[in-house]
Amino acid sequence: MQTQLLLSLWQEASRHIALHESIVRLTALVRRVLPADLVIVRRLCREECFVETIAVGASGRMSIPKNGRSPVPDSEWARLDAWSKSGQVQRGKVPSGSGPLNFLAPLDAKGHVLAGPLRSESGAVGALVLMGRAGAFSEDHERLFRQVLDPFTAAYENHWRIRELQRFQEAVEAENRALLTRLKRQEVVEDVVGVNGSLKSVMERVEQVAPTNAPVLILGETGTGKEVIARAIHARSTRRDGPIVRVNCGAIPPELVDSELFGHEKGSFTGAVNTRKGWFERADGGTLFLDEIGELPPAAQVRLLRILQDGSYERVGGQHTMTADVRILAATHRNLKGLVREGRFREDLWYRISVFPIELPPLRARKADIPALANHFARNAGLRLGGYPLTVSDEDIQLLMSYDWPGNVREMSAVIERATILGGGHRLDLKGAMGRRADGQTIVAARPNGSAGPEDGTGSAGRFKTLDEAMAEHIALALRTTKGRIEGPDGAAALLDIHPNTLRARMQKLGLDWRLFRKNGSAMSERSLQEG
Repeated sequence: MQTQLLLSLWQEASRHIALHESIVRLTALVRRVLPADLVIVRRLCREECFVETIAVGASGRMSIPKNGRSPVPDSEWARLDAWSKSGQVQRGKVPSGSGPLNFLAPLDAKGHVLAGPLRSESGAVGALVLMGRAGAFSEDHERLFRQVLDPFTAAYENHWRIRELQRFQEAVEAENRALLTRLKRQEVVEDVVGVNGSLKSVMERVEQVAPTNAPVLILGETGTGKEVIARAIHARSTRRDGPIVRVNCGAIPPELVDSELFGHEKGSFTGAVNTRKGWFERADGGTLFLDEIGELPPAAQVRLLRILQDGSYERVGGQHTMTADVRILAATHRNLKGLVREGRFREDLWYRISVFPIELPPLRARKADIPALANHFARNAGLRLGGYPLTVSDEDIQLLMSYDWPGNVREMSAVIERATILGGGHRLDLKGAMGRRADGQTIVAARPNGSAGPEDGTGSAGRFKTLDEAMAEHIALALRTTKGRIEGPDGAAALLDIHPNTLRARMQKLGLDWRLFRKNGSAMSERSLQEG
């Protein structure tokens, strides 16, 4: 091999960038002396007995194999391991009858192959595979190929060092965000409330599945604490030191789902001014929590299924196959089996994510936990708003126990927060927060004009309120409490525990104008709500 060409290979390999970024340049250099249509870098995973593609460089004459991961039977792994330790180069054609080449090359690859181990001080870590379709590689090619292995080994090791640094950075950033949130809210991180009561069976299943890498599907009504359980699984897993990334699948516009999940390359579509990492890439080495997975559009379901099958994906507008070591936790309040029957959710994806389902009971079915939950929320709300923890009286407990909590734990948290605000941060005004009728019925959500509706959700004429009407009343109550303020620690968004932009979008849809609350500190009339 020409000295200048070998030097160029070493220079490219030593640039300390990810392999999927340098593989194009490395492939161009290799093709000067070797008839390779594909240059494939593969990882040998001894712990789980598989070989997977890390980076692919193509000349355009051969299609890139789609199957990025090749499971290796235990009986064949010993032979593959012995080959990697020998340092020998393999030459032949795939698919063949038997031998390491069948696993060194991707399973769906066809053509002539030249393969050699990438060996570091700790032993063989990967393999470099060249593929061509126009004739077999010769002995001269094999001799030149051996000189290529060392710079590719350096590039491979740099690639993994970069990934480890990125994982460390993501973990540090996630931890910093968590610490800043704790400091800002002055909250105490506590265990799941109810572990010794109604949630005992749930937590037993959490303990069973947490140490594994199995996907978990968390089922339950809105507000039952699905994200709390997801974080409990992550905290008890071997990935606890990695990031946990939550994605609300229902809050992403359908046209942006692929970009959010898998990232995009610069210039891949209008507005893509920079390369962006997707959620899978950000969660590499940790856990990805897909909340409201039933809202994913069909196209995104197909791409999600692919990455669950072989661990590989491509950024939007990208041409390089990427891999992510991510554990999937999913959650939904919807009936996924029903969606499968209706053809709105892929059956094969359902089987992938429902390996270990965990169902959370609604709060009305676990009323024994209400005292512990109430004191938990009162303590945190008191610390956050008044500087010291609050407790709930026996009378307040009875008031809380008399309500059915259709919004579950999330609704209770909002009520306790409201009671703390009404009590000036120094006491709980639960009667004021929930309301009491002359007949003793409890009213949690007041109407926008300040009047009240019964807890069964019906209006004055007995008509059952729509979801939009109930939501408008609850948002209006929050706006009246905060005097029209939306953002900030004392704003309605914080009180309702949603993002300010999400709150604004819902207000626009429901016809709620914050300026009317800001002017007089009271809610708008029914007429202005309807005309809004």
